[in-house]
Amino acid sequence: MEGAEFSKEDLTEAKRQIASTLHKLREAVKTLRAKAEPARYRSQITLAENRIRAFEIAECLLEKELHSKNSHL
Repeated sequence: MEGAEFSKEDLTEAKRQIASTLHKLREAVKTLRAKAEPARYRSQITLAENRIRAFEIAECLLEKELHSKNSHL
């Protein structure tokens, strides 16, 4: 997908989907940490936290791309 061009609408929808996924992942981490023995879920928590970080990066990059598209108008 290198060099692919995406419309403003595509980027906006991707950002919305990422925000939704981030919300669900954060809630999952809260739920896992609230369990009686959260240490049992350490690997799931770590995986979810790594995914959260990856989606936060993607969200930031989408914001930059959207800002770039808006400034070229």
